[in-house]
Amino acid sequence: MRKVFEISLLFLLPVVLCSCPYSSPYTLDEQPGIYVEEALLGKWTALVTKQGSSRQDVVHLYLGKRSETEYDISFTGGLNALRRYNIFKSDSVAGTAFMSTVGGRQFLNVNLNSRVYIAELRLKDDRLSLLPLVEHFTSKMILNSEALRNSVDFHYKSRVHPMLDEDFCLKDMVKAN
Repeated sequence: MRKVFEISLLFLLPVVLCSCPYSSPYTLDEQPGIYVEEALLGKWTALVTKQGSSRQDVVHLYLGKRSETEYDISFTGGLNALRRYNIFKSDSVAGTAFMSTVGGRQFLNVNLNSRVYIAELRLKDDRLSLLPLVEHFTSKMILNSEALRNSVDFHYKSRVHPMLDEDFCLKDMVKAN
């Protein structure tokens, strides 16, 4: 009986590990160093389709200027499907963020509820995409900001497609009026 339990646990473990975006107590840079980009400020809207469903929910991302190098960030809208991840308790979640550059790519270090999430930021043709890394993008033990930066850089250099958490990706957001 114990053997059956261990085998079933081995099958469930990858499912559990695949279900959350990467979070860390560390950021890619110890201090914010890139100035706030005015083009990013404002309210952005995305249509999110839950995997396995045809229903679309509207999610709003708000980016405001907190300081010369930091953003205020909040997410509102169709977040009900994400409640199981225990990131938030109400109908919105708010925090701070700052930009980092690794390997020529822009990343947001998003601080929500004392957790830091790393998400690639792409702005192309007036459409914004926020693409968070999946929890198991690295198997290394991250002990500081430099180790996190090196792991992200290695990950993007060694993969054709980076490992992103599709449940949390906000793709092709348009700026709301």
